[in-house]
Amino acid sequence: MAITAQMVKELRETTGAGMMDCKKALTEAEGDMDRAIDILREKGLSKAAKKADRIAAEGLVTIKLNSDNTVAAITEVNSETDFVAKNEDFKTFVNDVTEMVLENDFSDVSELLASNHREGKPLQDVLNDRIATIGEKLDVRRFVKVVSNGVIAGYIHGGGKIGVLVNLETESKDEKVLKLGKDIAMQVAAMNPKYVSRDDVDQEYIAHEKEVLTQQALNEGKPAEIVEKMVVGRLNKELKEVCLLDQVFVKDSELTIAKLITNIAKEVGSDIKVSSVTRYEVGEGMEKREENFADEVAKQLK
Repeated sequence: MAITAQMVKELRETTGAGMMDCKKALTEAEGDMDRAIDILREKGLSKAAKKADRIAAEGLVTIKLNSDNTVAAITEVNSETDFVAKNEDFKTFVNDVTEMVLENDFSDVSELLASNHREGKPLQDVLNDRIATIGEKLDVRRFVKVVSNGVIAGYIHGGGKIGVLVNLETESKDEKVLKLGKDIAMQVAAMNPKYVSRDDVDQEYIAHEKEVLTQQALNEGKPAEIVEKMVVGRLNKELKEVCLLDQVFVKDSELTIAKLITNIAKEVGSDIKVSSVTRYEVGEGMEKREENFADEVAKQLK
């Protein structure tokens, strides 16, 4: 029986096994789909599909930069447990993914997964191989590639729990600019600002906060004539917390980030502007597993 591309696709979607493995299994099974699934299961190649409904909210964030810090990539790859996130094989895979992002231009994760890994086969197939070997659901969640006319600095915190890229627009190539970028990246990792500057703040957010703060002041019994001044003061305080440039520098409480940038710009003789900030935190916005380690071990022993 002739093995068609559609049959291979169907088996691959059902089992999560690699394309060539699916084709070989179908050939061996003479086109019998159920038998082909059994063949892949017998060879331990269909483990990926069995884990598809599990939660993968641990993992690693990795960054890569080119030699002159003008191109950078940041990726998040998830695993089910923090234990696997420390596995050297997993770390190598994540580094490979980030290297691919740095060296190519992908529009989304599906295009990345369809591209060839250094092993000579699609990244999706390599991912499925790692799932079968490691024994957990793994997921390439997201990535960003940044290209700059100035300098990009990166910072990884907590062994890969948080990753930050800061793109600085400047004509200076002074080492002080790169150090500034790293300091700002550390600030972003620690303080997680929502915006770079007040100019970036959504006006709907401002309106909503004014409404909430006004009601707070009225509920406190403040006179209506001073409520507006109170609201302005409280809103300014809040914006200092959510806007990067307004934040107090964590390494020197005498400076704001805006003042720090101004100082370094004077030292290097060139304007410096924070063009963009990317902050990834492993598993943010995802459902987390509630199992404890003892339960996990008990399951493995069954």
